[in-house]
Amino acid sequence: MENRKLLVVSTSKIYGSAYMEYLLDEVKSFFSDEIVFIPFARPGGISHDDYTEYPRKAFEQIGIKVKGLHEFSDPKKALKNAKGIFTGGGNTFVLLKQLYDLDLVDTLKELVRQKGTPYMGSSAGSNICGLSISTTNDMPIVYPPSFKALNFLDFNINPHYLDPEPDSKHQGETREIRINEFHHFNDQLVLGLREGSWLRVEGESIELKGELNARVFRPKTSPEEVEPGILSFLS
Repeated sequence: MENRKLLVVSTSKIYGSAYMEYLLDEVKSFFSDEIVFIPFARPGGISHDDYTEYPRKAFEQIGIKVKGLHEFSDPKKALKNAKGIFTGGGNTFVLLKQLYDLDLVDTLKELVRQKGTPYMGSSAGSNICGLSISTTNDMPIVYPPSFKALNFLDFNINPHYLDPEPDSKHQGETREIRINEFHHFNDQLVLGLREGSWLRVEGESIELKGELNARVFRPKTSPEEVEPGILSFLS
């Protein structure tokens, strides 16, 4: 995976700021002048056209043109010709099913892992960077052919990772409990990315960026907090 060039982002919007506002400098240094946006996750059932307008308006501030993948008659060719690819958040099951239905999973793997096409994901678009989507936070409202994801990373991502509220009266499972349940049946490491955090991956180098720690989960081991910086144990 020495050709990888990834931005794996927990969320596209943090409290008190507009869409991607907090990340614009990072995006500008990552992409060139135009990208293809994959809008298939459709948060709230928004149309592909309406969803594409969010990154289009945000990124025009930094000189990056955005075109939605749904606007092309041949999506596979569009991805192969793309200078960069951004997959937005929403429902991970809907996103992955559409990628499988359009036979784009292997295409994305080849472009990102071998050719080195820059790829950014946010939320669901980051969740599919791992080995599987089994640590998504979303409801399985559709059924993709497989939970296997794009394997840009050899671990799983849990975006929007939330810590328990000390005084909460909520009696349901915490995020940590659910990830521990995952590890009763799976062995891969899970990285909990808090909102406002992201990974920048260049070849074998994986750097946690932002102001917050990430939480690392391994089977049969207590979770570990890791600070921003190069995460050499993930390389």
